[in-house]
Amino acid sequence: MKSKPDKIILDLCAGTGAWSEPYLQAGYDVHRIDIETGQDVRLLGLPQTVYGILIAPPCTNLAVSGARWWASKGDGALLEALSIVDACLRIVLITQPNFWALENPVGRLTRFIGKPVLWFHPSDYGDFWHKKTGIWGRFNIPQMNPVLPLEKDRIHKMAPSVNRGKQRAVTPPGFAQAFFEANR
Repeated sequence: MKSKPDKIILDLCAGTGAWSEPYLQAGYDVHRIDIETGQDVRLLGLPQTVYGILIAPPCTNLAVSGARWWASKGDGALLEALSIVDACLRIVLITQPNFWALENPVGRLTRFIGKPVLWFHPSDYGDFWHKKTGIWGRFNIPQMNPVLPLEKDRIHKMAPSVNRGKQRAVTPPGFAQAFFEANR
């Protein structure tokens, strides 16, 4: 499908790219930026025109699921996480996109950037598990398609592995599609 150069989507801290996948499939010019691929949002050169920004900063040092390690990691880990959030929000401020959204699970981010616009579980958008997640930003709220969660503790009880963090962080496909439909 031909890309739409006037419809640039920045997927910051993109990880697997699951959140921006519906935009890519629809032909938008998606720029996936992630430290794992050698692109640090804190050093990003920006395109002139940005249509939308999706932000999924690493939750390792922000999510309440890691609270038992916060004290042993010290303030340095928190400052590192907040520097990434800060860089992403500065990109929003500079580019003034039509919409932007930042996601992160329940944790300490509310202390630094306030309450999210939306709290949701993947089951609110057709995926069969729970993981309470906040979305901050300026965007159209996606239409819900709730289902009964079959795996309430899927994320919490995920088996240890080298890829566990990445698996836990994947944007639920139902939410990604609903967000795209509401924010074209």
